[in-house]
Amino acid sequence: MLKLRDGIVELYRKVATSIPPDVEEALKAALSREQEGSAAKSALAIILENIRVARETSRPICQDTGVPVFYLQVPSGLSQLDLRETVIEATRLATEKVPLRANAVDVISEKNSGDNTGDGFPVIYLEETGGSTLTIDLMLKGGGSENVGQLYKLPAPELMAQRDLDGVRRCVLDAVQKAQGKGCPPYVIGVGIGASKDQVTRLSKAQLMRRLSDTNKSEELAIFEKRLLEEVNELGIGPHGLGGRTTALGVKIGVNHRHPASYFVDISMSCWADRRGRLIW
Repeated sequence: MLKLRDGIVELYRKVATSIPPDVEEALKAALSREQEGSAAKSALAIILENIRVARETSRPICQDTGVPVFYLQVPSGLSQLDLRETVIEATRLATEKVPLRANAVDVISEKNSGDNTGDGFPVIYLEETGGSTLTIDLMLKGGGSENVGQLYKLPAPELMAQRDLDGVRRCVLDAVQKAQGKGCPPYVIGVGIGASKDQVTRLSKAQLMRRLSDTNKSEELAIFEKRLLEEVNELGIGPHGLGGRTTALGVKIGVNHRHPASYFVDISMSCWADRRGRLIW
């Protein structure tokens, strides 16, 4: 497991210090759309320069290296207990070597562990698959963007939101309006719809792992994602809340079946630094 541990340390380094190509290209496209001399264009230019410097110097893109969230697809026969321990050990090493900011704080004592490990930290999801390779996806989820996420229970009379996709649309627009410039837009927005609160919060965050260029397997949801992105950008909140044409880079939606009496919608937002990467072992 030592080679795997070291591979995860390098995955941490990659994710912390470089932005995925699809996100960087979306930011460049956003820069070209903003008006010359505007605060939005200036903010995006600074973001892109920050990305360049971080990559060239192998330094974290943001001082908040976030909550590490792992999604592991595990072939049959590999010990999930051993994999979990390997991820935790790699996290300790990466905190020192990358370096990562120590973000794991004990809720009772308020003491920081100093190495990004603790109860439920990092967040690790494991799923056994029928394949022969181990796939490890990592997201570094910033605290500021995490704080602006919202959970809704439909119907929501205050939003005139019913149990349908238009109700979901109203939830997304409400969440972005409430966030304004907090959480460092332009955002990538993940939406989860389903039967229970715990189900949709996990589902919405998993959407942030999707490439901006991908197409939802549901044609109806693909059209809906595109429409929502257009409407979010029409809000005019813009980069860092300074106004402009780019409030979000993408909207991604995941759905599960729901209970007849329940319709939960969770909105997860990533800041412009949608830090994610993959290791295949």
